[in-house]
Amino acid sequence: MALHKGKHGPTHEDRRRGVPVNPFYAMADPVAGMVDEVPRNRLPDGPMAPATAYQLVHDELMLDVNARLNLATFVTTWMEPQGDQVVFECRDKNMIDKDEYPRTAELERRCVAMLADLWHAPGPDSAVGCSTTGSSEACMLAGMALKRRWAKRNAGRYPATARPNLVMGINVQVCWDKFCNFWEVEARQVPMEGDRFHLDPQAAADLCDENTIGVVTVLGSTFDGSYEPVAEVCAALDDLQERTGVDVPVHVDGASGAMVAPFLDPDLVWDFRLPRVASINTSGHKYGLVYPGVGWALWRSAEDLPEELVFRVNYLGGEMPTFALTFSRPGSQVAAQYYTFLRLGREGYRAVQQTTRDVARSLAERIEELGDFRLLTRGEQLPVFAFTTAEGVGSFDVFDVSRRLREHNWLVPAYTFPPNRQDLSVLRVVCRNGFSMDLSDLFLEDLRTLLPELRRQPEPLHRPKTVATAFHH
Repeated sequence: MALHKGKHGPTHEDRRRGVPVNPFYAMADPVAGMVDEVPRNRLPDGPMAPATAYQLVHDELMLDVNARLNLATFVTTWMEPQGDQVVFECRDKNMIDKDEYPRTAELERRCVAMLADLWHAPGPDSAVGCSTTGSSEACMLAGMALKRRWAKRNAGRYPATARPNLVMGINVQVCWDKFCNFWEVEARQVPMEGDRFHLDPQAAADLCDENTIGVVTVLGSTFDGSYEPVAEVCAALDDLQERTGVDVPVHVDGASGAMVAPFLDPDLVWDFRLPRVASINTSGHKYGLVYPGVGWALWRSAEDLPEELVFRVNYLGGEMPTFALTFSRPGSQVAAQYYTFLRLGREGYRAVQQTTRDVARSLAERIEELGDFRLLTRGEQLPVFAFTTAEGVGSFDVFDVSRRLREHNWLVPAYTFPPNRQDLSVLRVVCRNGFSMDLSDLFLEDLRTLLPELRRQPEPLHRPKTVATAFHH
């Protein structure tokens, strides 16, 4: 979550001022009566009518970007009315209190079983898993399990001062940097090289040693939407074990791709079909098609999730095992995930994801035809593509394009790539359910409209001051 500091917020004078109250709102308030303003940064002295409070909050939020036009985010921005109703009906159920809400807990169990089947777990009851608040928490849990397994496996074999390390591509989502920082694990990152924008299998194996707790592979890089070669990484680690005896497990960060590949790329082997894959996570609130607030973490077997990481509490009325970084949270998104699984089934998910991929590929191709841009990816894996300015375009850059698109209410991120491709700045478009072919036509028309003025610029107007990191799950 964001850390809010006064120096980045309103000025001192702004903080002293209150929030003005429209006289229409105040006259309709039988509780507070006529009020000119309410405090901005302290609790009001007294109550106000629900309608007045609602209108003040509603008016503040009008200035947020329209979520449906946000092409930066991977998270779901639309559900059908029945899904909205499921979310509303479960908003007051505490997900952690499984004894009091046993049916909500049962829906969570069913979702885990469905994902285990979708990801080819070795047997119908072999995999274990849980819901989380999102992929970031799921990744933390997976990393904790990897570290604890490494510690148990190497107990007494190496010095107690040995520092564990985790191998990954430089393109991983920022939650993996957080994990390594918070849990004191050395992050060994494979940089980008040339036109390779994600993990190289042999480079990953070369960074591994007896203190490596695991290798993270990403099924759908947030930088460009490409799948990492999970099977090839596993093969390189198989060879490493044969040569050195070092046995390194693999975690698949499938935040987005784990809910795309099973339906659109069924022959791609990336999941529990690979014996070296110990755990997988995904975001139910991305291509799982549920509103923000749910992720999933699964382990191949109970042996892959150390028992000592699982907690049991009984003061809520029953003793249920839990593995989480959080505690109380609503059951809404878990129930919504189960609803969506029932609602769509395999064929429904295939149809929805194919539509988003078709939109991404079509839009990428038409942007390339404009002549001002060069595609890095084409939406052929995740329904996501990245592009930069074409060779010879000198009057504007991707940051100019991003800024001008915002004037048309489109939010398209522009960012620089990490080492060793800091020279490359791109725009990225995320196509989600609800971003229709019609909306993509409107986006393209707005892009065409702003290009003539950009071409007349003498030079780019904006240059980034810092190197961006990976975008959020």
